[in-house]
Amino acid sequence: NGLDRDRIEFTDEALAEIAEGYTREAGVRNLEREIGAVCRKIALRQAEGGGRRRRVIRRKQVREMLGRRRFLAEVEMRRRTSAPGVAAGLAWTPAGGEILFVEATAFEGKGELKITGQLGDVMRESAEAALSYVRANARVWGSSLPGNWFRENDIHVHVPAGAIPKDGPSAGITMATAVVSLVTGRAVRPDTAMTGELTLAGKVLPIGGLKEKALAAQRAEIPRVIAPRLNQADLEDIPAHLRKEMEFVFVDSIDRVLAEALEERPAAGRRGRSRPASRERVAARPR
Repeated sequence: NGLDRDRIEFTDEALAEIAEGYTREAGVRNLEREIGAVCRKIALRQAEGGGRRRRVIRRKQVREMLGRRRFLAEVEMRRRTSAPGVAAGLAWTPAGGEILFVEATAFEGKGELKITGQLGDVMRESAEAALSYVRANARVWGSSLPGNWFRENDIHVHVPAGAIPKDGPSAGITMATAVVSLVTGRAVRPDTAMTGELTLAGKVLPIGGLKEKALAAQRAEIPRVIAPRLNQADLEDIPAHLRKEMEFVFVDSIDRVLAEALEERPAAGRRGRSRPASRERVAARPR
């Protein structure tokens, strides 16, 4: 790009802005490209008579040179879980891990399930399995719904970012949690994201890509991850500093997922409080 090292400097906040707002990958190739784009623009300005002084690139300069963020800040997105019916899941993509929000709502109808968000067949089947399990066990979690509620209401499950194809079974527990949150009126903890396949018997099966998903949660400043107990051995693949910073809750049933994920039912006029940790809760901060 024609610049000497002593002609430009990137602050830590500038590099973080590029990584979080303009790239999405497990490696650094796109990060290098975006840094190179900034350097070329600085070199062009200097060539056009902009002076030869050393330039310090901060967050503001990154946005001026690269334009608006290409990726919405996930830290802001996670606030959506403050309303019942929304849960944060974790997905694996070829570019790395992603936060995957699942939204559920209900309205008068004939007991049908509507699923949107450009989902593949496997993810649609996961949504159907989640709803079937919730229908059979709704009262277990304190729902005060009448017995015919599921027959007289339709449920719509939506996974935003509809332009991006999504598939795989690992959103099963997220979908079940979103629906239970909806029917019980209990919001999902905003500090928690989850991943795991759900069976009709309520068991949580292992998934792939736990390392990439944990990195996505860290990037979104979500410090707590619920994952299948059978993935506990995968902690060895996660960097030590990440294991220290985050809390991993390993579960083998949807009952444990809901106990760890849902807020307590709020009293009238008051916000709900987080559930106390169960004695059955599995290792959170591995040594």
